[in-house]
Amino acid sequence: MAISSAPLRPVSNLHQMIQRTAKHAQTQVSLKQMVEFGSKPSPTTILRATQFIHHELPIRIAKRVVELESLPYNLSSMSSIKTVTEWYHQSFADLASFPAPEEFGIPRKLLREQSFEKEDTKTAFEERKVQRYCNPLEDATALKEVNEYNAKFMECLEVIKRRHDPVALNMAQGIQELKDHWKATKSNPVLAASTRQMDMTASAFKRTHPSLYPSQLLKNPDAAANLLPTDLQSFLDRFYMSRIGIRMLIGQHVALTKATLGKSTFPSDHVGIICTKTSIRDVVTQAYDNAIGVLQNASGVLNPPDIKMYIGSSTCAKNDVNFMYVPSHLHHCLFELFKNSLRATVERYGLDADGEYPPIKVIVAEGNEDITIKISDEGGGIRRSGLPLIWTYLYTTAEKQELESNLYNDFRAPMAGFGYGLPLSRLYSRYWGGDLRVISMEGFGTDAYLHLNRLSNSEEPLPS
Repeated sequence: MAISSAPLRPVSNLHQMIQRTAKHAQTQVSLKQMVEFGSKPSPTTILRATQFIHHELPIRIAKRVVELESLPYNLSSMSSIKTVTEWYHQSFADLASFPAPEEFGIPRKLLREQSFEKEDTKTAFEERKVQRYCNPLEDATALKEVNEYNAKFMECLEVIKRRHDPVALNMAQGIQELKDHWKATKSNPVLAASTRQMDMTASAFKRTHPSLYPSQLLKNPDAAANLLPTDLQSFLDRFYMSRIGIRMLIGQHVALTKATLGKSTFPSDHVGIICTKTSIRDVVTQAYDNAIGVLQNASGVLNPPDIKMYIGSSTCAKNDVNFMYVPSHLHHCLFELFKNSLRATVERYGLDADGEYPPIKVIVAEGNEDITIKISDEGGGIRRSGLPLIWTYLYTTAEKQELESNLYNDFRAPMAGFGYGLPLSRLYSRYWGGDLRVISMEGFGTDAYLHLNRLSNSEEPLPS
């Protein structure tokens, strides 16, 4: 049966289907599993990955839809949030209506004999540990059907990815709409909770936890009005962590599918979008150069701070460190850290110091479990009372910018100036088992520690 002739199945009772699917358990995968599964992609292995993705993505999307429809503070009713919810609804419907492989005459022996209704069922990635890859299909007809089915599903995923490209900006816009509403109605819950007597049993206190913010900050109404309740902070962490996972699965599957269809190739050290020999030096250099470009466009600096990099241990220097990672994720984190360090340094010393700025120092330490990248600047540091705020969404010291859809790009730190850079960078680092920490010396500078798991065995920290 030709793939083009198979009609999409109508989706009825979409709401009930989403509610039911959201109750299913998600399947976590690790970087190592992805590489093992995709190291020798063939039409048959991509078919099995298609089955996994076709089962897994609706669960992840459904969980986010349920949460988007029941957000506190009436956030679900903000127009930008409604738009995001509609996109997730549509993507779930696209996947739910996509036909099963059996409908295209694909032999059952090529399909995984398992029921996706069983939550303890092994995934395609886990099966790779105990099953060898199938040999290339000898049946030319079956091969054609498999390739056509894989191609059609890849096109479905590409549509979903493009649809969700503006999600981060729309979410930021929705939060801003809520904050504007609070300002107009003088109903900011953080400000209200911080100005009333601290009743530990008050629902407003339980939700917003104003004690987590510096007391001197809460005494400033203008500053407190820019803060978000901690339950919204937690929601955004869950939402964006899930989004990272969804886009990782889509990006990896699309890259592998294109390779098997002959539509693209990737370097010998890549498996899809994962690089098995990611060069720390190369990514650091590229991220720094990109951050310099942003700095020069924003400030007009002609001779920005130099970078001084040391790689190795306390006793032995190395030229580079290579490990398995997603280069775009690492670039995202480093770009944001460099951008902050460069801006702080230039602002502290002024444009008159052009060409005489202290350098940005980078130390890369290679351990048995972690690779740690330390970025140090002399940009004056951050007040100790203000350190918790650097992880707060939409709280920023950078000049505010207009939210425009063309500002977002997966391969750059998104939405600089909107207070999203560091919170998102920390999520990217934690996605593969790492972390991001910042220590500051007010009056001198800031040290950022980016910890990366070099074992590649950490599974996704998927939110429920």
